[in-house]
Amino acid sequence: MTRPFRFGVNMVALSTGDAWREKCRKAEALGYDVILVADHLGMPSPFPSLVAAAEATERPRVGTFVLNTGFWNPTLLAREVATADQLTGGRLEVGLGTGYVGPEHDVAGLPWGTPGERVDHLRRTVEELDRLLGSDEHQPRPLQQPRPPLLVGGNGDRLLKLAAEHADIAAFTGAKAAPGDSSGKMSHLTPEELDERVATYRRLAAGRSAPAELNLLTQLVEVTGDRRRAIKPLLDYIPHLTEDAALDLPLLLVGTVRQIADQLRAQRERYGFSYITVLEPYFEAFGPVIEELADE
Repeated sequence: MTRPFRFGVNMVALSTGDAWREKCRKAEALGYDVILVADHLGMPSPFPSLVAAAEATERPRVGTFVLNTGFWNPTLLAREVATADQLTGGRLEVGLGTGYVGPEHDVAGLPWGTPGERVDHLRRTVEELDRLLGSDEHQPRPLQQPRPPLLVGGNGDRLLKLAAEHADIAAFTGAKAAPGDSSGKMSHLTPEELDERVATYRRLAAGRSAPAELNLLTQLVEVTGDRRRAIKPLLDYIPHLTEDAALDLPLLLVGTVRQIADQLRAQRERYGFSYITVLEPYFEAFGPVIEELADE
């Protein structure tokens, strides 16, 4: 069964409260289904930002995209989740990841850990959220029962296994960290590499009673009639790819509104991505694409 499209915008900048609320209302007017907030130092704090977003809007859901789980104690996080779910009227979605920027942990005075240790902490966090929020004794209680929908983001085998076992939404980044690099620099996955990652997830999720929603975080939206001209400035950042290969990257949306809509339809058919997230700098440019794909 083909899922209908959902569209999220990942907000990353805060100036004033009034400007934040107006930006969220703009996202609602453009047709976004979810207003999301990242979890990086130097960016807005997720939970108060989401409560403000929900108060400023009526229709969109709100979510973390994604929490850097290494910043969070699971018991304290359960309290935050339950409170935010109540204050947003049951519109909360909880996105979790391992974190990928080591220097942020240094600044915060928190251990960074090996990749395996970070995945272990993410698994403990997911299991504790399920246990605590699913308990009638936990206070406060989330409005959504037994807990708000859970998104797990990442591409590694252990993360995909965790998503297959627990997540309502499996999120793919379309990129990977360079081995041994903790600076946050990412390398784009080719379409074939993404095929393999999605196939691995599907194999791990074969025993689920209901399929999860699949999400893709895109990195660029440029509406243009000249795709090749638009992609040229990016080639310096992806020198291992030809111009044609760069235009084929799933996380780059470049072309006319119709071309981008057709690309997303094709990617939904190929990979199963029905939930598409764009970054805040591109959310207005992407609005006409949402209109083109409405009700599909």
